[in-house]
Amino acid sequence: MSNFYFKQINSEHTCKAYLFGPENSKNVAIVDPELEHIDKYLDLLKKENFRLKYIIDTHTHADHLSGAAALKNSTNAELIMNNKAPAKCVSMRVSDGDEMDFEGLKVKFLETPGHTNDSISIILPGKILTGDALFLDDGGAGRDDLPGGSPESHWETLQKFLSLPEELIVHPAHDYRGRKPSSLIQQKKTNPFLKPRTKEEYIDFLLDLQLGATEWMKDVLKANYECTTDPKAAWVPIDSPSCEVMGTLQPGVKEQKVNTIAPEKLQEKLDNKDEFVFIDVRGISELHGKLGKVDGAINIPLTSIMNDIGQVNKFMNKEVIAICGSGKRSIIAAKMLKKSGFKNPLYVEGGIKAWRKIK
Repeated sequence: MSNFYFKQINSEHTCKAYLFGPENSKNVAIVDPELEHIDKYLDLLKKENFRLKYIIDTHTHADHLSGAAALKNSTNAELIMNNKAPAKCVSMRVSDGDEMDFEGLKVKFLETPGHTNDSISIILPGKILTGDALFLDDGGAGRDDLPGGSPESHWETLQKFLSLPEELIVHPAHDYRGRKPSSLIQQKKTNPFLKPRTKEEYIDFLLDLQLGATEWMKDVLKANYECTTDPKAAWVPIDSPSCEVMGTLQPGVKEQKVNTIAPEKLQEKLDNKDEFVFIDVRGISELHGKLGKVDGAINIPLTSIMNDIGQVNKFMNKEVIAICGSGKRSIIAAKMLKKSGFKNPLYVEGGIKAWRKIK
């Protein structure tokens, strides 16, 4: 079936929900509904004389309260999710490659983990609904540093996308910059997450872009695990780019201007025993990885700085130099410190990798 009903039903929001159904049928499915828009969805169904037969959540959402449970209660539609989804209100669970005949409309499900362990994508004729496994253009893909996220799994998912028919039009669950759906062949040209990389290169690429979940996101996840129908079950910031990589940075951090220090200059300061505070902002587990520990550095992970800047306030009037694997997280750390009033926070250009080369 090449002709079928398909509509994005909340284009004015950063969270994208979709309605689709067989041609010449009043039965439809909704994908990734938000709890705050339930009345809008029900009004649309009534206006178009549609019967909601299926509700599909592409994954357990961390940035908004799912409307799936409330819609299920209001319409008696079946809720479809990945077989790994923790929500107990799911009525139909799918696995990789499962297909559903929706009155002649072929619906295929792919397991596409990485952003979450329970992520699925949906293939319709000429379209793929990717959830947060793939965004559009420079939006990249959903972050892998939330509970259940895995860069290793996400790399496998991206290889799966690269093997699909290139004419499929990508429709993600989020877009924060007004980007327009386009084909996989276009995404191969414009999406940095689809750049050819080995698994190790991809993991390294993401490792320096991790912030970890904020407390409010943990509350949202818990509420969605419990199939909440209460719009006040968790506080959610309005249209925050939370599922984008680095999406939970505080407002104004990215705009801060900070200075860098070359690895050679850092080594000179260390050799001369100059007074400064040296902070390694990698995660604790990374200290036992291939780059090892950094002698003389205090380990304060970037996630800790983000969630509690107060723990470094004692260094407010000292020179602070941040370092990480390749420099990306230390830039963010320096910007956070600058935004919080530190006089001259620095980051090491090229990170530990560059510094090791000159030692």
